Amino acid sequence: MLKRTLWWIVAGTRGGPTRARILTELLAQPKNANQLSQSLNLDYKTIRHHLDVLLDNKLLIAVGSGYGVVFFPSPELESNLTVFKDIVEKIGLKNKI
Repeated sequence: MLKRTLWWIVAGTRGGPTRARILTELLAQPKNANQLSQSLNLDYKTIRHHLDVLLDNKLLIAVGSGYGVVFFPSPELESNLTVFKDIVEKIGLKNKI
C-alpha cells in the first residue's frame, strides 16, 4: 500500500519533486521547517505545505511542538526506502536531489 502512496506523492503530483527533496533531506538528518526552508532554498510556506502532505500520508513523524517541531522519516518510510529510491531513480530525480 505504501508503494502506491509513494508513487502518488513523488511521481503523480506537481509537487512530487519537492517532496522527494524534502524526504531525502530528512532521511539524511531530521530538521524543522525553517531549517528545511534554508537548506532547500524554498519558501517556508511551501515547505509547510509539503510537510503537511507528507505527514497526512504517514511518511513523516513530527516531534515537539510549535515552531520547533522536528520532522523525522516515519518507520513506514524507513522500511520502504528501496521503493522510494527506485521511484526517484525511475522518474529521473536521482541527480536532481
